[in-house]
Amino acid sequence: MKKKILSLVMSAVMTLSAGCSAAPKADEGYITATEMADEMGIGLNLGNTMEAYNSNGCETVEYTWIPKCGSNTPTDYEVQWGATVTTQEIIDGIKAAGFDTVRVPVFWGNMMEDDGKYTISPEYMARVREIVDYSQNAGLYCVINIHHFDEFIIRRNSLEECEKIFTDLWTQIAEEFRDYPYTLVFEGFNEYLGGSSFDDSGKLVDPSREDGFKMANTLNQTFVDAVRKTGGNNGERVLIVSGYWTNIDLTSSAEFIVPEDTVENRLMVSVHYVDNAMYWSNKVGGKEWLDYIDSQCELLKKAFTDKGIPVFVGETTSIYPKSNFEPGAVHTESTECLEIVLNRLNDYGFVPVLWDTSNNFYMRVTKQIKNESDRELISRLSEEFRK
Repeated sequence: MKKKILSLVMSAVMTLSAGCSAAPKADEGYITATEMADEMGIGLNLGNTMEAYNSNGCETVEYTWIPKCGSNTPTDYEVQWGATVTTQEIIDGIKAAGFDTVRVPVFWGNMMEDDGKYTISPEYMARVREIVDYSQNAGLYCVINIHHFDEFIIRRNSLEECEKIFTDLWTQIAEEFRDYPYTLVFEGFNEYLGGSSFDDSGKLVDPSREDGFKMANTLNQTFVDAVRKTGGNNGERVLIVSGYWTNIDLTSSAEFIVPEDTVENRLMVSVHYVDNAMYWSNKVGGKEWLDYIDSQCELLKKAFTDKGIPVFVGETTSIYPKSNFEPGAVHTESTECLEIVLNRLNDYGFVPVLWDTSNNFYMRVTKQIKNESDRELISRLSEEFRK
């Protein structure tokens, strides 16, 4: 209920209609980012799947192009990092488990010719389209992005060259899906805006803060412009722009600029993990963890949702190992902590998408959430969040 109330407030800020409806079909016209954020519910990542690639040696300058996998078919890459081949039944199971959104990270450079043209393989594009179709058939919102391939490009090219390459890539992707309904959402990049690049000696060097923000702001604008120019439903499709490293402190800074758009209230901003610092410092479950979550959410609220811009938390922790809990923590169970985080994000009107890999949280083999307490939690919260 809190999320729906916030949605109405956000719509008023943007001086648009505050009505919310079911996810749109192809003939139902546009849907605003504010309305969509209220409908996306709890999401799940189809992780380590279409973004998988032959990454051996990728951190070195000698890694000049993406090595082939197996027989160089889409399936060879899809299973490269241990994923199960995606089927309609797997995606149907995600919907049945209570999720309303699936995020499909995509590498796009797999099967691509090393000819400087950055032409996406038709076979690889067709496989991504097939998975998008599975999601549409299941009644899920589907988010696709450029994932890890953005790292490859940014590390090896100037900002001006990156603008040209990402314009070309997003034009190809957007044209492929230009007539899809608005339940398909494009997310520009993953976590690498503001990332390091190779210097003349082959060493990865971080940009200055000023140059990092310039990169993030420039490439987000490049993404929005490229998609809008393809027309069709892309003229009003909701787009998700990626934060600086998807880091909340950096992205909520005044130096981060939300792109200009040709249509109103069609942009969200993506960040990852509202409790990331606590997770990696093994402080999950205590007061400091709770206070940190609230402080991160407040930063996002002031920077974006108070201004009518929805926040998409594209990766959220799904499982909390015992090793990451603070000694003497008040909250000591993974499911309990997941519930706290999901409720916090919903209270703030953010869209949470659990990070998951094959048979980790959601079992793609059995087509259900692995842990019974997690299974009950997602089913219950999904119903509560829809009210």
